[in-house]
Amino acid sequence: MQQRTIGTRKVGAIGLGGMPMSIEGRPEEDRSVRTIHAALDAGVTLIDTADAYHRDAGEVGHNESLIAKALSSWRGDRSEVLVATKGGHLRPGDGSWTVNGRPDHLKEAAKASLKRLGGDAIGLYQFHRPDPDVPYAESVGALADLLDEGVIEMAGISNANPDQIREAQETLGGRLVSVQNQFSPAFRSSRPELDLCAELGIAFLPWSPLGGISRAGDLGSRHDAFAEVAKAHDVSPQRVALAWELALAPVVVPIPGASRPESIQDSVQAEELELGADEIEQLSAETLH
Repeated sequence: MQQRTIGTRKVGAIGLGGMPMSIEGRPEEDRSVRTIHAALDAGVTLIDTADAYHRDAGEVGHNESLIAKALSSWRGDRSEVLVATKGGHLRPGDGSWTVNGRPDHLKEAAKASLKRLGGDAIGLYQFHRPDPDVPYAESVGALADLLDEGVIEMAGISNANPDQIREAQETLGGRLVSVQNQFSPAFRSSRPELDLCAELGIAFLPWSPLGGISRAGDLGSRHDAFAEVAKAHDVSPQRVALAWELALAPVVVPIPGASRPESIQDSVQAEELELGADEIEQLSAETLH
């Protein structure tokens, strides 16, 4: 099984995105817990979440609490699991999203996340989304303070452009370990950020690596090249998409969302799918139709 590095931690090459288990259309809690357990049993050691992954106004941190509950009932070695959470993006409860990058908010949010997740410190805490009303260095500076205070072990950023990646690295004194941006066969505009992370040795965590909750199941019908390669290997187009992303750079750790055990079990097998150089070139050159 492949391993990738995030800061000081080794993780499996495929992570688990917890968002679908907590927002609109979420499954019953029992199925979500079984999905998390299935991921862990399959070798997943990175679980991604955020305090904003919830549906209703009064349940901030729903996904964090769900993950903590699933981990507490799992019989494996929890010390090997890295939970990455985020702050600075909020859901008022009406289906909309807002941002708050004020340092005081981020510090309070991180401490609330730690309380929900449990333990002595958050393994990886990421600034969720830039706030246009707050200088970027001030928001990232809050993560530096959280590192110094021991509230978090590692710091990352999300939805960032190349200039913000460089600014975050400088603000954190070289302690930036991850960038979490959208990237998939249908959304490739974050390729410059992926390449910069590879250059700097920073983990790149593609969110919605299969195209998003509502479109992941149709990946093969929307991308002929991925369907063709999948047929050649007798695997799902989704598995091919994740294997392609892994092949782009050794810093890439896709975090597909899942709400069924079968979904994450298929995704994890992308680690073992070896694509030829010609196939990688074919997939990289493919355009959306």
